[in-house]
Amino acid sequence: MVRGILGKKIGMTSVYTADGKYVPVTVLKVGPCFVTQIKSENVDGYNAIQIGFEAKKEKHVTKPMMGHFKKSGDTYFAHVKEFDVQNPDDFTLGQEITLDMFEIGEMIQVTGKSKGRGFAGTIKRHGFGRGPETHGCRNHREPGSIGCSAWPSKVMKGKRMPGQLGNDRRTVRNLQIVDIRPEDNVLLIKGPVPGAKSGIVEIKRPLF
Repeated sequence: MVRGILGKKIGMTSVYTADGKYVPVTVLKVGPCFVTQIKSENVDGYNAIQIGFEAKKEKHVTKPMMGHFKKSGDTYFAHVKEFDVQNPDDFTLGQEITLDMFEIGEMIQVTGKSKGRGFAGTIKRHGFGRGPETHGCRNHREPGSIGCSAWPSKVMKGKRMPGQLGNDRRTVRNLQIVDIRPEDNVLLIKGPVPGAKSGIVEIKRPLF
């Protein structure tokens, strides 16, 4: 059994459950993915499989990756990712992996890259409070004092300061599967997941 699969974020909508509850959901296009490499503990030191998602034109594939993909078939993939497995002998090169591995009501975790917000100050990035707005004040959105005067006379490592906001890897756990539509390769997840529309996400079960 493979622990996870790759998918793409389509967007958000809402559905009504059987008992009439209104539930906001994220729509994910999940798979189909194909096994492009099998790793075993005897050869590689750990058990895992590498899967490919979304076909890619041959002219956009480098020669090393072209040779790598040809071992599992004639399809080239835009995204590849490794997922740990318990028994790699259960898989074969080129094997198709779909969202049939999931069940409605199951709790999963989704990992994606958050939206990049660019360079941001401490108010937007860390939720700092504003300075006084009264006449004569020159400290409205500045972070204020960041160092120590006498000891240790330096800015301590890890001090929250302005910088890049977003565009980093985020994982949201304990998300519930509301509905599965295998004919469209669509998964409906309760609540939001990281990333923008068309962003690639990893859908995983909890640890074995």
